[in-house]
Amino acid sequence: MTWRDPIVGLLVAFAISAALTPLVARAAVVVGAVDRPSDRGLAAGGTPLLGGLAILVAVVVAVLLEMPDGMPQADNLRAILLGAVMIAVVGAVDDRFDLHWSIKLVGQVAAAWIPVSQGVQVENITFPFLGPVQFADGPSTALTIFGFVVLMNVVNLSDGIDGLAAGVSSIAAVAMGIVAWDLSSVLYGHAALLAAATAGAALGFLVHNFHPARVFMGDTGAMLLGYLLAAIAVEGSVKTNAVLALVVPFVVLALPVLDTTFVVLKRLKSGVPIYNADQNHFHHRLSRIGFSPRRTVAYLYLWAGSLAGLAVALRFVPYSDNRGHFDVLWTTVMGLILLGCLAVSFYLVTVLEILKLRRLDALRLRRSRPEVTEDEIDADVAHALETGEFSAITGEHRPVGGAD
Repeated sequence: MTWRDPIVGLLVAFAISAALTPLVARAAVVVGAVDRPSDRGLAAGGTPLLGGLAILVAVVVAVLLEMPDGMPQADNLRAILLGAVMIAVVGAVDDRFDLHWSIKLVGQVAAAWIPVSQGVQVENITFPFLGPVQFADGPSTALTIFGFVVLMNVVNLSDGIDGLAAGVSSIAAVAMGIVAWDLSSVLYGHAALLAAATAGAALGFLVHNFHPARVFMGDTGAMLLGYLLAAIAVEGSVKTNAVLALVVPFVVLALPVLDTTFVVLKRLKSGVPIYNADQNHFHHRLSRIGFSPRRTVAYLYLWAGSLAGLAVALRFVPYSDNRGHFDVLWTTVMGLILLGCLAVSFYLVTVLEILKLRRLDALRLRRSRPEVTEDEIDADVAHALETGEFSAITGEHRPVGGAD
């Protein structure tokens, strides 16, 4: 496989997805697979679903067209594509009939089992400074299926605003594809091809899904993208002996993983089922402090892009010889890249949410009570952040220390 194959695969997938998505949207309206307002998303409802079917067709066609004859991992790729078809079918049925969460979970496990049973699994993990850890067949199978299911749900739970899941998934796929290609064009070139096709299909869909979206990917696309990213991570990085094999996909996917972790922990703290929808995702919080959908997504793209850049830099910047010896110059460069990524994360989590909220809340409180103190403003902001009630925008919650 040459470097042209993944690039052509990306372009083919992009073209097919962009051309097919409007047709899928029309079919979704005909069969009644139309979005309904929910607590998870920011859309008003009425938009056709099933956009993930266009992503599926684009990925399958691009991979099969660009897969070289005699590729050593051809069977792995075919198993991955078969599992992709299955999870897309499960998602499509859910988009139309709203399956119970337990049925979706069974479908996710079954779809993951298809490639895992054919050898797409994590047999060992190389931990930095600790070395490789081998897994027996049983734990290896269970661990890999669990990873697939987690990523399917991570992407699905974070898909709540126009263009977010498609954009973040394409950024992650590009980064992991670059790392997979660098590891070995012979052994892991199939992972790079799959990553390129996934990125291209997601970007082609994004043409129609960026705000204002004309079609949604639905669970069909969200679970499919999570599944494909899991397959790319396993085949392109985690199962290798590279020192940063586990770190790279974790960093690349940190944004959706952190978002889902935060939301799940908050639901557990509140005593509600983790599968219940709510308004506590990062995109909800940015929206509540006044950002438009496009600006919200742009900031989250920036965050995801900075994390992806860090992951790629960890692979390419020669700061260490992997035996405990560090180059001073390149370690400094790596440190600056890390600081830049942390700065973006801090800015988004702290400045955009807390500081802007405080400014807006102060303006509101001073209009209603000119004598309000700085301590009362801080207490009001803390209350809003704790409860999720952002009165700086909506004016819905009672000010601390004020009248009813």
